[in-house]
Amino acid sequence: MKIVGVGCGPGMLTGEAIRVIGGARLIYGSARAIDLAAAYIPAGCAVHEITDYSRLRDLPAHAVLLSTGDPMLAGLGFLGGEIVPGISSLQVACARLGLSLTRVVVVNAHGKDHDGAIAEAAAEIGRGRLVFLIADPAFPLTALTAALRGSYPRCRIAVCEHLGYPDERVAIGTAIDPPVPATDLFVVVAGEF
Repeated sequence: MKIVGVGCGPGMLTGEAIRVIGGARLIYGSARAIDLAAAYIPAGCAVHEITDYSRLRDLPAHAVLLSTGDPMLAGLGFLGGEIVPGISSLQVACARLGLSLTRVVVVNAHGKDHDGAIAEAAAEIGRGRLVFLIADPAFPLTALTAALRGSYPRCRIAVCEHLGYPDERVAIGTAIDPPVPATDLFVVVAGEF
């Protein structure tokens, strides 16, 4: 199986991803991933929207599995096989904010223990790192800012939404006066930047 990163938004497929998708006979992906790759899917290719993520290991060896963003950043790369990287929300967020990737630590709070992720983020900020936090719709940004407010008053918070899409939004505030996500599709960059 090949797992292909389709980027975090429109126009963010790599040349290698376009080549692999263009040669596919069988593609699986989320509705969003299929939409991002649609222009490169060849005629006659069987395309299936994923409805059961627990069965992905059962896909045929010749299947191409589309993963939004980069498969190795909270994507489908854990399944193994040949991985084709994609342009991730981490790369785009850092580019929009003018931040070096070498200062960033990734904290995954998507479908995970939010309290643990908040504690991990605070610890990394305490070490002088920037935190790229992958959120989910239920992530309590107010709990993160409350955890940072007292110890890190200079901490800045950026909420990055719909990265790469026409309605992209990057809002910057502080732990004392944080931005508020306007949508469910967002990531957070926090630290002294």
